[in-house]
Amino acid sequence: MDSFSNLEKIAKKVRRLSLESIATAGSGHPAGSLSSADILTALYFKILKHDPKNPNWEERDRFVLSNGHVCPALYAVLALSGYFTENELFSLRKIGGRLQGHPQRGKLPGIETTSGPLGSGLAQAVGIALGGRIDGKNFRVYCLTSDGEQNSGNHWEAVMVASKYKLSNLVVIVDKNGIQLSGKTDDIMPLGSLEEKYRAFGFSVFSVNGHNFDQLIGAFEKAKEEKEKPVVIIAETIAGRGVSFMEGKWQWHGKAPNEEEFKRAIEDLKV
Repeated sequence: MDSFSNLEKIAKKVRRLSLESIATAGSGHPAGSLSSADILTALYFKILKHDPKNPNWEERDRFVLSNGHVCPALYAVLALSGYFTENELFSLRKIGGRLQGHPQRGKLPGIETTSGPLGSGLAQAVGIALGGRIDGKNFRVYCLTSDGEQNSGNHWEAVMVASKYKLSNLVVIVDKNGIQLSGKTDDIMPLGSLEEKYRAFGFSVFSVNGHNFDQLIGAFEKAKEEKEKPVVIIAETIAGRGVSFMEGKWQWHGKAPNEEEFKRAIEDLKV
């Protein structure tokens, strides 16, 4: 699965499956699921060391989803990787099902941590990375965060810990799609230059187009070469990517499409 064209096909299917599962549930978060689809596809089909047939393989890389509300895209990637069947995607948010509205560790193979409260995922990832170093393991830890949760103080506490211990086995990805629950991030809480902030905190920083596989994979590969610092990849993305009436609209942060909107969305994704 090396060609970028194949990765683009996979990412398009991730978007379609994400929307289908959200529409079936009548609940979910389409904007961030669509904006992060390329990032997750690059990770699971090109970068991560992982084995769907042996989810608890000790030498696997660990992936932590901090912004857990975009789990429809993660679930789709896991299904397409072979962790479970695609049919199970349509049990999203069903009582008693394994695909909860936010990922729950122990419910589903391939889920490393339980996520929900924004800003807490990086602290979990830092703990895993530090534990791996103490145990002399060679796995890497990748943590996907949203730009909205950069507002959270506990996120920056975790950033400081990662810097203090020079966790070069940690890669943070910021899905910078410009929106959050009730508006644009620049209106809710201006972030300024994330590049400058992370550099000031002692991180190695890469900025990429989060929908460009060449740039994404190039940054992930360069991150593997870093031996002295934790790494952050700031990925500029478009909320609702691929669906014309959702793109850039914060109103689609947490709203499921109705039947007519879903049909329009699927037509957009076919183009």
